[in-house]
Amino acid sequence: MPPALAVRGLRKAYQDVVAVDGLDLELRPGECFGLLGPNGAGKTTTVEICEGLTPADAGDVEVLGRRWGVDDRALRERIGTSLQETQFSEKLTVTETLRLFRSFYRRGADPAAVLELVQLGEKARARVGNLSGGQKQRLALACALVGDPELLFLDEPTTGLDPQARRQLWELIEAFRAEGRTILLTTHYMDEAERLCDRVGVIDHGRVIALGTPRQLIASLGAEHVLEFATGDGPGLGAEALARVEGVRSAAQHDGAWRLQVAELHRTVPALLGLLHREGVELSELRTHSPTLEDVFVSLTGRHLRDE
Repeated sequence: MPPALAVRGLRKAYQDVVAVDGLDLELRPGECFGLLGPNGAGKTTTVEICEGLTPADAGDVEVLGRRWGVDDRALRERIGTSLQETQFSEKLTVTETLRLFRSFYRRGADPAAVLELVQLGEKARARVGNLSGGQKQRLALACALVGDPELLFLDEPTTGLDPQARRQLWELIEAFRAEGRTILLTTHYMDEAERLCDRVGVIDHGRVIALGTPRQLIASLGAEHVLEFATGDGPGLGAEALARVEGVRSAAQHDGAWRLQVAELHRTVPALLGLLHREGVELSELRTHSPTLEDVFVSLTGRHLRDE
């Protein structure tokens, strides 16, 4: 089947700042694709170009086999968008808001059914201004779904929500994907990407620097564990000395703490403690965890996904 979204050589600059720099991307029909990267990496600009909200300086974007500037009306009938922040009229009720968005489409879903789907049926007559943050996010998703889209764009849909509200939105996204529809999701939450996404693309400085399933990208680290530690004031250790510790695949320092990719934790921890003792280095913090997509990004760039 042809791709649901194909992006080739995409470029966008704002004066001297290059937001997207020759980006290539392809979404398969029926998959949830996660676009990950730090603030300023070009995620939102890329999504806005794909949504037809921002023109590109160069490159080619094909959405559901059509192109912006040629098939605009047909495309808007087939996609749904949920932006980072959606401003609604706070005086309208939830039902009035959703009916308004439904009127933009020649065909679509029943507003009452969509409200039940996003668990806002009990708030149908409530004014938007009286909704909680999580309820407004669900309303934004309802507005994106009411046109019965084939392709759904979700730009950081759960930012700022409490854990319960996040999981409610996850269930809605999973239900949409289970119907065979396609989703492009941007997020800063690694647990969210690992749970929802079939594939993820990691971007930095407007380019894709890693692409694959969450499991493939994590496996590319070649480590079973990540060991992080910090030392007190005084003499420290260098990367070369840490790289020679038994079981260490790589060592990198970030914000004053060391991050080691480790094959055999039960061998590395005693060896590390022994080295610190011999060198007279005081340990102030030590923790371990299984590798995550965050570790993949740090390994590739030396920065965290939320770093500017």
